[in-house]
Amino acid sequence: MTARTPAERRVVAMALPDLAESDAAVIARFLDAIWAENGLAQPTLDSYRRDLELLARWASPHASPRRVGLAAADRAMLFDYLAWRAQHGYSPRSNARLLSALRAFFAWQVRRGERGDDPTALLEPPKLPRSLPKALAESQIDALLAAPDIATPLGLRDRAMLELMYAAGLRVSELVNLPATAVNLRQGALRVTGKGSKERLVPLGEEAQHWLERYLADARAQLAGKRALAPLFIGTTGEAPTRQQFWQLVKRYAAAAGIDPSRISPHGLRHSFATHLLNRGADLRALQMLLGHSSLSTTQIYTLVAREQLKKLHAKHHPRG
Repeated sequence: MTARTPAERRVVAMALPDLAESDAAVIARFLDAIWAENGLAQPTLDSYRRDLELLARWASPHASPRRVGLAAADRAMLFDYLAWRAQHGYSPRSNARLLSALRAFFAWQVRRGERGDDPTALLEPPKLPRSLPKALAESQIDALLAAPDIATPLGLRDRAMLELMYAAGLRVSELVNLPATAVNLRQGALRVTGKGSKERLVPLGEEAQHWLERYLADARAQLAGKRALAPLFIGTTGEAPTRQQFWQLVKRYAAAAGIDPSRISPHGLRHSFATHLLNRGADLRALQMLLGHSSLSTTQIYTLVAREQLKKLHAKHHPRG
C-alpha cells in the first residue's frame, strides 16, 4: 500500500471519535509524571501526547464494540492498532516512537498499581533503515555561508546564524532558541541547552565569533532598537525566527549558492560539522560532547559517513580504484 502523507493520515484520524475525558485525564497525569521524573523535553512530551491520544481515540468503544479504551488495552489490541497504522501509511520510525511512548505509559501504570501487566512486553520494535546523514562538501559550505547579503541587518543576522550553526554543530531548535546571554565572546564559548534540557559548552571558533561580533554590534542593535530582548537572533518584530522560518532561509540560500536541494536538510550544517571534524582527525568522544549526544552509538554513525566519502575518493582518484 502506498504510504499516506501526514495530511492524509490526519484526515483518517479525524474519522475517529473524540478523545474521552477519562483518557485525556490519564494522559495528562502520565505526562506530568514523566516530566517530573525524567525531565523530558517539551517536543518529546508533545509527541507522546499525540501518539497516546490517537491510540485512545482508536481504542475507544465508540470506535468499535471490540475495544476497551486506552488504560485497559491488551497486547492483542496493540497488535491490531499497529496493523491499522501499517494500513494507513505510518512509517517504521513513527511506530518506533509510538512504542517508546506506550512502554513508558504502561510501565507508569504498572508502577502505580493500576494494572498488573505490561502489554508492550513482547512487542518488537520495528526495524529502522539506517540512513546516513547528508553532509555538504567544504566548498559547498563556503558557498552557502557566503550567500546572505551582509549589507542588510537581516542578511548579517543570517550569516551569523549559519556560521554559528556550522561552527558549533547546533541543532536547529538549539540555534533559534539561544538567549543573548548564552554567548561569552570574551571566552569564545557558547552555552547550549539541548535535548532533555541538558547544557553543554561549545567553542565558537574565530570565524563564527567574528560574525557574531558584527551581528551583535550592528544588526541586532538595529533590529532591537531600544528594546531589551531575550533571544540572541531576532527579526524585525523582535522575535526569534522559528525552526520552519530558518529552514526556509537555508533552502533559499542553498538555491542561491547553487546547491542541489536534495543535498540540504534541516540538520545539514550539523551533519557537515560532524563529518568534516572526523575527516580532519577529530576524536569521536570529543565529537560526542560537542554534539550533545547522550550515547556514543549515536555519534558513531558519522564514522560511516566519513568512511563512505573515503571510498568515493579512492574510487575516483586511485589508479586501481
